[in-house]
Amino acid sequence: MSWYSILPPLIAILIVFWRKEVIMALLVAVASSEFLLALQGNGNTLFNTFINTIERVVSVASSPGNSRILIFSILIGALLAYIRESGGVAATVNVLMNKGVAKSKRQVGYLTMFSGVAVFIESNLSVLTAGILSRGLFDKFKMSRARLAYIIDSTSAPVCILILLNGWGAYILGLLGNYELSESAVSVLWGSIGYNFYAIITLLIVFYTISFDKVHGPLKKAEEQLEHQKTELQEEVTGTKARYMLVPLLTLIGSMVGFMYWSGNGDIASGSGSKSVLYATILACVVAYLLMVSSRQFTHHKLVDIGFKGMGELLPLVAIVLLSLTLGASLKDLGTGTFVAGLVGDYLPIYLVVPVLFVTGAVISFTTGTSWGTFAILIPIGVPLIQALGLPPSLVIAAILGGGVFGDHCSPISDTSAVSAIASGCDLLTHVKTQMPYALFAGGLTFVAYLVTSIIVL
Repeated sequence: MSWYSILPPLIAILIVFWRKEVIMALLVAVASSEFLLALQGNGNTLFNTFINTIERVVSVASSPGNSRILIFSILIGALLAYIRESGGVAATVNVLMNKGVAKSKRQVGYLTMFSGVAVFIESNLSVLTAGILSRGLFDKFKMSRARLAYIIDSTSAPVCILILLNGWGAYILGLLGNYELSESAVSVLWGSIGYNFYAIITLLIVFYTISFDKVHGPLKKAEEQLEHQKTELQEEVTGTKARYMLVPLLTLIGSMVGFMYWSGNGDIASGSGSKSVLYATILACVVAYLLMVSSRQFTHHKLVDIGFKGMGELLPLVAIVLLSLTLGASLKDLGTGTFVAGLVGDYLPIYLVVPVLFVTGAVISFTTGTSWGTFAILIPIGVPLIQALGLPPSLVIAAILGGGVFGDHCSPISDTSAVSAIASGCDLLTHVKTQMPYALFAGGLTFVAYLVTSIIVL
């Protein structure tokens, strides 16, 4: 693979930070990737670029898994609108404050973090649960939505990669099962938990920001801007009954677990995340609808209007999710990830292999916006290194997993970043900009941790 395969994601990232326009950046990146692919085929590049870009979007959207993600992202808008307009959000905020569960910024932060950690079955569900539950509380205590987006994003993928009783664990076990190692795939994976420094450090930083009520960099500026604004209620709807929020939310969580169990034929870890999230979201919308209709405060036609208005509010972010998936598919054909992985040379000192694998995983996941794709690229590279050089299997796998989570956690072209923005009600670019310093700091500490560990162990 040639060096130019790295150009499309670099173009996207540059445009995002230069023009502050994500959709345009993704479109240009997809078109440039398709141009390079057409150039390889020696065809009419301009015509082929135009046609292939359209067909790439159609192909991605027609994939069952991707279609489920897109539909679920739209329907979440209806669910959020229902629980907001029903007065359930305001009522839940009042209940939590009256019960003493959320009487301060620290308690609100702990509640949000705990919600994200507790729902470790699927990263999108973790983000949605914590985001929906905490939106009103963050508004009440004048905490920015950017801070909410940071907390829920930082307690989703990092938690899922540490508590592996989920689809993440099943996927990685499937990748490791193709190789002969001195230990079983399960032993290697469980052994990687203690070495997954990026996920651990990320969670510790979140805990620090909550415990000491301190934020830094762009996130601090976002908090200061909010504090200097005139106090105004984010939720104009008067509080009614907390059940209008809590029942749909509990339905979302409970049915998600049930659908994971069902789609995995009795094994939650083997369940389909995309199917379960979609089915659970639809069921939660139905429950919210029925609760509001039964209250006799809303008619069917009014609820249809509320639902479509809520879906319309999220269409720009849904477009970003679609284009992020499209760019990932195009870059896979272009070989971007394989090229970056190939930069790991054969002549590295043995103590640098693990730190460089982490950095390589971080670069791949950041430039492609996918953690699972990074795992699929790097595990076939890392396992032969384990076998040839006698490296500790769990340490190598942990570095690859941590690198994959890094980029998926903070990349502006990651669908996970977009879903976190959706769940928190935060602008995507604001979320990326305010979270980036924390991710880079955690990444730097992780590199040092892997370097020191490699020197000691090897």
